[in-house]
Amino acid sequence: MSVQILQEIAQTRRSLYVLNKDLPISQDEVKQIVEHALKYTPSSFNSQSTRMVVLFGAEHEKLWDIAISELRKIVPADKFEPTENKLNMFKAAAGSVLFFEDQEVIKGLQNQFPAYAANFPIWAEHANAMNQYTIWTTLSAAAVGANLQHYNPVIDAEVAKTWNIPANWTLRAQLVFGGMGAPAGEKSFASIEERMKVFGA
Repeated sequence: MSVQILQEIAQTRRSLYVLNKDLPISQDEVKQIVEHALKYTPSSFNSQSTRMVVLFGAEHEKLWDIAISELRKIVPADKFEPTENKLNMFKAAAGSVLFFEDQEVIKGLQNQFPAYAANFPIWAEHANAMNQYTIWTTLSAAAVGANLQHYNPVIDAEVAKTWNIPANWTLRAQLVFGGMGAPAGEKSFASIEERMKVFGA
């Protein structure tokens, strides 16, 4: 695969919010994309601390019902309708990937390499983010729409209870995916000259 093709795929990855249940690929293909990322995405010290849960169909809808229920407890009733409408958009999609970090792995590395102890939680976040980007971009290449959400820690306890998540797994993000119901909006870009410096060339 050429550099140009990789770059073109990266450009197609956008936040798509109007999603439906009409996946253009099979559930098995989605699982393969997640498995491939989980296996081959790099991590500091090869820690492999990222954990994932993939939800389809009714299990996916259950996640967003949990979000609605938990947010209803903290958002004023007279202001809840926009929040509920947004969460129902996510519920209308085909599935979700939940991203976690295994704190036992991170603590083990902190104990093993105390000089770097403060950095291991940061490096774990880097690895988790790379997994998120890899899966999101690969789904985009397969014409699957997606958007990334962060309803943790509000939903953490109910998610752990519902799917029997180990206590040492910390929820970091939720990637919603499905068929593309509408294109992404326009995106603006800050000046590259203000964001990048090159020396020695």
